[in-house]
Amino acid sequence: MSKLIALYRQPADPAAFDQAYFSTHIPLINKVPGLQKTSVTRFIRSIMGENFYMMAEMEFIDKDTLKAGMKSSEMAAAGDNLNSFAAGLVTLLFGEEERA
Repeated sequence: MSKLIALYRQPADPAAFDQAYFSTHIPLINKVPGLQKTSVTRFIRSIMGENFYMMAEMEFIDKDTLKAGMKSSEMAAAGDNLNSFAAGLVTLLFGEEERA
């Protein structure tokens, strides 16, 4: 399983961020070809390290499908949308899930 992971730092206005994220961004992300599942985790407490607000994990069957999704016009639209309200707040990572 390949993942695109987005880590979000604390926004200045969490309510406005959530409104933009869930009402406009998630519907755009859900249109990305090859995307199988999106999971959002809201952090409630930081124990050590940076204090993140939220994490989104977008799952793809494999690296090639993830790469194709990243090059799609749907992902470009989602990226433009994300930059409209989360510029400077997000870190994007590629990951491979492993079972421990």
